[in-house]
Amino acid sequence: MAKRYTADTVNALKGTAPVPVLKFPAGEATDVVAVEEPLEIRVAGEPLLVTMRTPGDDFSLALGLLFSEGFIRGVADIGTVSHCGRMGDEGYGNAVEVTPAGGAQWHFERTPLAKRGTLATAACGVCGRASIDDLLKLCGEVAPGPTVKPSLISSAPKLLRSAQSNFAQTGGVHAAMVLSADGRQLAFAEDVGRHNAVDKTIGALLRAGVLPAPNAPDAPAMLVVSGRTSFEIIQKAAVAKLRIVVGISAATSLAIETAQRVGITLVTFVRDERFNVCSRRERVAL
Repeated sequence: MAKRYTADTVNALKGTAPVPVLKFPAGEATDVVAVEEPLEIRVAGEPLLVTMRTPGDDFSLALGLLFSEGFIRGVADIGTVSHCGRMGDEGYGNAVEVTPAGGAQWHFERTPLAKRGTLATAACGVCGRASIDDLLKLCGEVAPGPTVKPSLISSAPKLLRSAQSNFAQTGGVHAAMVLSADGRQLAFAEDVGRHNAVDKTIGALLRAGVLPAPNAPDAPAMLVVSGRTSFEIIQKAAVAKLRIVVGISAATSLAIETAQRVGITLVTFVRDERFNVCSRRERVAL
């Protein structure tokens, strides 16, 4: 019978757990893997959605997801955030209760999540040009500027990898980082889901009071993501007013179309001081 790894064997801060494995041809060994657990987000006692994630930074994940999906407009809409249940109960930590602030107006009917119903996994998505139209109605185009040097874009993979302690142990987590136009690291997160990693960085910036991002050299400007850049990544960047998205790997056709229409500079395949600029090239100081 496979062993079930409970809370006391999970490093909640790093999101990793030890597991017995057979390494061929060496034999039996202990490996370290990324933890994946469901997180239910409840609003005022009512279940809203369930997503798979790496435990840790749950409050930032919840707030970042609620903000980037258009449920809330800022931290002023939030009253309290807490884990549900009692410590020691089975599954404790896998449900977060969000209480709206008094008088806050939440916007359930305006969001893609509301149209989809329940978010079943971190990878489910929406598609089609209607989704871009909905996004433009929600947040409009991002403002012009800033421009960044090619050297900053080229350095993005190294900056991201140097911060990925969980990936170094497991090889099984995605990462997201937010940089200012002058190259300062403002937020970083790892997660088994790349969408979750982005939500965690946005939630951290939201809690710090620096979103939506203004147009200033030291303001949040560039979102760097591991893995594929999808529509939902661009959607989250647009709501947060992050004007440049750098993907280490490829982008989907809808992500490129969305970035062009909402005014985001999308850069892909950043490797060996080479990269592709897929939209809004004016922000790259070539």
